[in-house]
Amino acid sequence: MRSNGREPTTAVSAWGVRWRPAPAARIRLLCVPPAGTGAAMFRSWGDALAPDVEVIAVRLPGRETRFGEAPLTRIDDVVPKLVDGLGPWLAAPHAWFGHSMGALLAFEACRMTVSAGLMSPSRLIVACHPAPHLVERRFASLGPSDDDLVSYLEQSGSVPRQIRESPAFAAFLPTLRADIEVLRTYRHRPGPALDLPVTVYGGESDDGVSVGELAAWAEHSGTGCELRMLPGDHFFPRQDPGRLLAAIAAELA
Repeated sequence: MRSNGREPTTAVSAWGVRWRPAPAARIRLLCVPPAGTGAAMFRSWGDALAPDVEVIAVRLPGRETRFGEAPLTRIDDVVPKLVDGLGPWLAAPHAWFGHSMGALLAFEACRMTVSAGLMSPSRLIVACHPAPHLVERRFASLGPSDDDLVSYLEQSGSVPRQIRESPAFAAFLPTLRADIEVLRTYRHRPGPALDLPVTVYGGESDDGVSVGELAAWAEHSGTGCELRMLPGDHFFPRQDPGRLLAAIAAELA
């Protein structure tokens, strides 16, 4: 894993977008988006959390400025490249945030940074996703066709209606399918609990993820796990992030 201690010199790199540089920040927050979305979800977060927290928004292949790249379909392909691509930003105090699919990627990135001997994250913050050991059972009935995928998305509420009905949705479907394939093929590997606190956020109106599935994240922290429910559905971190950002700012203070 690359970590030479040198600070990134640009606001944008292949894997990380720094919308609002905060050179005096005490900590960085690496934010991983949900399936079917990109770094732009976190554009406003940098302004909300600066100057104490510098936000690095993760940009995965197959979307936004990386739309021409083939999306990755296995978590074992995504996470090593993600950690390596963000290496210069991992040499200073940092925490991870992940929404939905991003929660799983952030969790595995934390595990990899620890196993690789890089600076340990100070905290993992996740939203709207079951604990890692519960993931594989959720996609057992998903069929192989695009119609199967769209039907699953409609039933699960995993992608907002306005995106599903967008004229551009068909062009983006291969990237979304790749993201879902990351989740469908994920197999949790038992290992030591993370030696860092985990905070789990859920939407009070999220019908796709139960409180029990959120509470089960406690198995993956050796130093404490707190569950907090906030108003909103599965997409509240994107649609109405105000309360979440206030809570995150307090946690990282």
